[in-house]
Amino acid sequence: MSAETDIRGAVMAGASIIRRFRRAARRFAGADQGNIAVIFAIACVPLISFVGAAIDYSRATAARSSMQSALDSTALMVSKDLTSGLITASQINAKAQAYFTALYTNTDANSVSISATYAAGSSSSSSTVQVTGSGSITTDFMKVAGFPTLGFNASSTATWGNVRMRVAMALDNTGSMGQDGKIGALRTAASNLVDQLSALAKTQGDVYISVVPFAKDVNVGSSNYTQNWIDWTDWDAANGKCSSNWYSTQSSCVAAGKTWTPNNHNTWTGCVTDRTQNYDVLSTPPATATVATLFPADEYYENGEHYCKPGNTPPLQQIAPLSYDWTSLKTMINAMQPTGGTNQPIGMAWAWQTLLQQSPMNAPAEDPNYNYVHAIILLSDGLNTEDRWPAYGDGSQQFGGQIDARQKLLCDNIKAVRDPKTGKPLYTIYTIQVNTGTPADPTSSVLQYCASDSSKFFLLYSATQVITTFNTIGTQLSQLRVAQ
Repeated sequence: MSAETDIRGAVMAGASIIRRFRRAARRFAGADQGNIAVIFAIACVPLISFVGAAIDYSRATAARSSMQSALDSTALMVSKDLTSGLITASQINAKAQAYFTALYTNTDANSVSISATYAAGSSSSSSTVQVTGSGSITTDFMKVAGFPTLGFNASSTATWGNVRMRVAMALDNTGSMGQDGKIGALRTAASNLVDQLSALAKTQGDVYISVVPFAKDVNVGSSNYTQNWIDWTDWDAANGKCSSNWYSTQSSCVAAGKTWTPNNHNTWTGCVTDRTQNYDVLSTPPATATVATLFPADEYYENGEHYCKPGNTPPLQQIAPLSYDWTSLKTMINAMQPTGGTNQPIGMAWAWQTLLQQSPMNAPAEDPNYNYVHAIILLSDGLNTEDRWPAYGDGSQQFGGQIDARQKLLCDNIKAVRDPKTGKPLYTIYTIQVNTGTPADPTSSVLQYCASDSSKFFLLYSATQVITTFNTIGTQLSQLRVAQ
């Protein structure tokens, strides 16, 4: 029986009692004989019943109000657990039962039951969890009018938006990451984050993740040697052969009137370095007519090895563009090895590139019916030491100031991009400094500067904190998907 039916019945019973009381009162006023005390006693019966009905109804209202409060909290907590990946859709009802049982403490209520249903969102609707409950109270007074119980019900719905998520991780793979257990902790933390965020995806495309391992360069993959977004100018000058064996560089060869023949581009190992300034801090798409907008191929060496060449130990892992192939992402993450010097701007720049729907990364198109969370996570264990320009850094921290200046410009440009739907910053930036050195490095002012706000900069002093910090970031990102 519904609450409306029971309440309607209660009202009708009350009206009947009132009518009886009025008739008895009129007879009492006109009486000129009989026992007045007996008549008054009889008249008290409907009066007491009417007062009792109000008491029973108040008890039912209180039981329903407390049920509504418990259902509201239950719906919200279940929706958060679901969007955080703590439960699956099949576990919603059991989890709702557990939460409600702990929250609903009204002792008047009998025959209490609840159920929870989940409706996945689509391009035109939001995801919802609806929790409905019902119960009854045993009446003390209204049972004399034929109503031994009063039933009630309530419901609550938690809705979270048609929000999708795209997260780019720029991860320091420099040589110093091999110390103090940092690279192992990073592999674990990044893999855990993939698991945590992928659990939020109810359909393919709800969540995309990209991974950008960086050192001085990044590895875009040697198979891209035919792409028109690569600038071969410096690579051709450094990798080739003179028509005279007397000359080993392009400049000396050409100066001597000889012919310099660059190596075949299919021998390139996949490294690219910083774009020509000021394109190194911009998202301008590459255009073949403007060489400065292209990405310069590099042939970087570390300990005599080709830095990006597959099969070398240690190799710099290739960038993984936005993907929901969680197994492949984790395989690449777990293969990361420490090598090379620190160039945070190139990691940040390519993390940004992976989120753009343009060459060279060509992120999947975004559905206009959805809202999107765009996040960049930049982790580094040190200060900037080297980049494309030797005058900016030679591998030691004392020359990193000019690299920091480029990074600040880059971060300014990323923060300046606005969401056309909300007018708020389109990107949320998290930065992490893993500072395990003895003595410790200075706190990185540029990493602090690049974070979206002070709460999104994390200064860590042990490798184990990397794992807990990534979990914290994952939880914050998960909560962005809950609308109410």
